[in-house]
Amino acid sequence: MKQRKTTHYPAVFISDIHLGCKDCKADYLLDFLAHIQCDTLYLVGDIIDLWSMKRRFFWHSSHYHVLQALQEKVKAGTRVIYVPGNHDETFRKYDKELLMGVEVHRQFVHTTGNGKRFVILHGDDFDSATRYSKLISIIGDAAYDFLLFLNRWHNRVRRLFGGRYWSLAAWLKSRVHKAQQAITAFEDAAIHEAKRRGYDGIVCGHIHQPKLRVSDDIIYCNDGDWIENCSALVENHQGRIELLHWSDTQHVMASNPLSEVNSKAA
Repeated sequence: MKQRKTTHYPAVFISDIHLGCKDCKADYLLDFLAHIQCDTLYLVGDIIDLWSMKRRFFWHSSHYHVLQALQEKVKAGTRVIYVPGNHDETFRKYDKELLMGVEVHRQFVHTTGNGKRFVILHGDDFDSATRYSKLISIIGDAAYDFLLFLNRWHNRVRRLFGGRYWSLAAWLKSRVHKAQQAITAFEDAAIHEAKRRGYDGIVCGHIHQPKLRVSDDIIYCNDGDWIENCSALVENHQGRIELLHWSDTQHVMASNPLSEVNSKAA
C-alpha cells in the first residue's frame, strides 16, 4: 500500500475531540496527527470530555495515544496552544500557564501569514444565541446522545459490509430545520462578536458543525469535531484556510482565500 506523505502547515486547528467519550474517533485523529506537521497547533476546546467521564468512566487506549501524540508534537518543537471548552472547563483556571509544554489560554489571537487576525475561542460563549430555555437544552442533549448512538451502530454495520465511515448524525442534523436554525444563530453571533472586536475572523468549535463562511467581511471558521465529522482546519502555505475531512478517506471540505477580506486595523 502506498504510504501517504506528511504535509506541513503553518497552523492547524482541532477541537471537540472528546477523549473519554466512547464516540471519540481517536484512531482517525491519530492518523491525521501522524500525517501533519505544523508550526502551531491549536486545541480549541473539549479535548477531554470531563462531563462524559463523570457520567460513566470510559478511557480507551487510543485516547491515551492521542495525548501521547500531542506531547510528541510539543517535543518536536510545535507550539501547542490549548483553549479549553465547556466540557474541559476545569483547565480554564490555568489561563496563561504551561501544562507539560502546552500553553493554556482562555482565548487567543492568531495572525496568519497574510496578516489576518483571528480570535480563537471554543464557542460556548454563544450558547445564549441558540438555547431558548433549560427544557429545550435538556431535550436537545438527550436527542444528541441518541443521534450519536445511531451514528455508532450505523457505522459498525457499514464496516461489516466493507463500507467507509459516513456521518449519519451530521446528515440527519442537516435535515432538521430547528437544528439548522440554531447553527445559523450560533454562526451569526460569532461573526458579530469578531466584527465588534475588530478582528478579520473567528475560529471556534463547540457545535460540531465544520464550516467556512464569509459574512460582513468576517471569516467564520468552525473546525468541526472528532465525534461526527472527523474534521480539522488548516492554514496552508498558499494563504488559504481549508477544512479537511480525515477518516477512511481524506478530502478538502471547503476552502477560502484569506484575501477575501481586508485586514482590520490593529
